[in-house]
Amino acid sequence: LQYGIVLDAGSSHTAMFIYKWPADKENDTGVVSEHSMCDVEGPGISSYSSNPLAAGTSLEHCLNQALRDVPKEKHAGTPLYLGATAGMRLLNIADPQASDAVLRAVAATLRTYPFDFRGAKILSGEEEGVFGWVTANYLLENFIKRGWLGEWIHPQKKTLGAMDFGGASTQITFETRDTIENPRNEVMLKLYGQAYKVYTHSFLCYGRDQVLKRLLSKFLQAERYQETVSHPCWPMGYNKSLLLSTIYDSPCTEKERPSLALNTTVTLVGTGNGNLCTLHVSKLFDFTNCSFSHCSFDGVFQPKISGNFIAFSAFFYTVDFIQTVMGRPVHLPNNLKDAAETICATSWSELLLKAPKLEKRLPDYCAVSTFVYLLTTKGYSFNNHSFPNIAFQKKAGETSIGWALGYMLNLTNMIPAEKPSSHKSMLYNYWVLLILLFVVTTLTSLVTAICLLRHSKSSII
Repeated sequence: LQYGIVLDAGSSHTAMFIYKWPADKENDTGVVSEHSMCDVEGPGISSYSSNPLAAGTSLEHCLNQALRDVPKEKHAGTPLYLGATAGMRLLNIADPQASDAVLRAVAATLRTYPFDFRGAKILSGEEEGVFGWVTANYLLENFIKRGWLGEWIHPQKKTLGAMDFGGASTQITFETRDTIENPRNEVMLKLYGQAYKVYTHSFLCYGRDQVLKRLLSKFLQAERYQETVSHPCWPMGYNKSLLLSTIYDSPCTEKERPSLALNTTVTLVGTGNGNLCTLHVSKLFDFTNCSFSHCSFDGVFQPKISGNFIAFSAFFYTVDFIQTVMGRPVHLPNNLKDAAETICATSWSELLLKAPKLEKRLPDYCAVSTFVYLLTTKGYSFNNHSFPNIAFQKKAGETSIGWALGYMLNLTNMIPAEKPSSHKSMLYNYWVLLILLFVVTTLTSLVTAICLLRHSKSSII
């Protein structure tokens, strides 16, 4: 086996994925799978802007696991990558020097390990979206698969669209035949000899954590930064005191920063008002301005959605909460809307009884469920006909869906532009021929034996 390691340095946390594949089948499809994974303790690396060395140190526990999970004799030949996403994109906007310092510190730590370290970089939103799309379709064998005789065949099924919902950004990516009016949203890919025209867009500041910060800012603005402010998206019975600095420490909210000192404390009191929550969440989107034939929101071009989609990351966790904790189905947009309203109307004590292990994230499910409903329906224009085509999934088989696998496949050139030549399947073909020859020989011998037995019996008679 060969191995590869990717560190997914997200805005809220970092995860390490170790992949494995048969060494003699590097360009096959469907053969790379997840060997193991590790969640790094603590926040994302962008949180260490004031102490960059700690960003590198935070990764050591998972990297030590990689030393154990990857056989020692394979260490030197195992590629190791770190890709940072929207959290570091935001830090790079706010403080480029701090961003560089964090990446340097992380790279210094990674170089101390015996793997083949190939770089730490910040992915663009478009890269994040496209690599997530590649991962999902690769795992589901939508690009190419091997026939039973070892020949390469292109499946007749279409590719899946991919929707990612992280801590600081959200992405939508799908194949389209329509004209992509904004060239920044168009990516042309050639994979296994097939050309794909893909639409992609990443919305910075529309990830889960940044949406919640932006909402807090809206509530404070609405009540003129009083000491105590009502929070319609938090459940009745829940309240919390926060420093203004924890709300306005992001480029997503800094334009709304008040003149008050950032060490000022405000107390937010949950009122569980679903209608008011929806009103405030909808104000995070701009559905009015569009210079193209069709936009999703904030003036961003989007062609008409088509085909099936897979929604992962916080999309999955939100819908999973609705289905497993709240016991509500999510088949149609109204299911999602009704579930969000139910969560908003549920008191803090009731929510705690239902899911005590989720205490840290429980207060925000009302807002996040409402956001997912508005994003998918009003933002991306999914309706009663197209919404059922979304599969909310965390994994395909035993492998996590996200940008990390697609990123590694691209950097290691494991998805060739041209269709793999037939000789890569020759060994497999030989085995098939030998098995067929064995079956034919066995059947011939059996028929011959039966004929001889009958002949001998007739001779005796």
